[in-house]
Amino acid sequence: MTGSTPQPLSTNHPRPLDVHRLEVIHVDGDAYTVDVRGHRLHVDQPAEAGGTDTAPTPTELFAASLATCVAFYAGRYLHRHGLPRAGLRVRTEFTMATDRPARVASLRLVVVPPPALSEQQRAALLAVASHCTVHNTLHQPPETDIELEP
Repeated sequence: MTGSTPQPLSTNHPRPLDVHRLEVIHVDGDAYTVDVRGHRLHVDQPAEAGGTDTAPTPTELFAASLATCVAFYAGRYLHRHGLPRAGLRVRTEFTMATDRPARVASLRLVVVPPPALSEQQRAALLAVASHCTVHNTLHQPPETDIELEP
């Protein structure tokens, strides 16, 4: 209903003070858009999975979320210590579980630091990057509720 007051996603649990919202809207077939703070992302499925391959899959965005979080933390470490970020990369690969339920079975991230970091700086960079928000969330999963709107 347009113009109605948004209802809480969950009535079973009090809302934390810092609630972040996004909305996913069906576009066509297996394609969806995600609206986040005025930004629009697209997701789809590969053609062999019934989609039209117009965008990454939700699972690819999941892996990308972790990779970009690791890169962000690594970049912030470099910036705080007056080190260059040029050349910083995070290569990521994931595999899917072969049993049910459908899920990502493994993720491997390789942080490629800028050249000329000392071994101590490289170790510190990895330690900081390993504690990004998304990685921490995977280690301490949030309570997740999926509900139907009344």
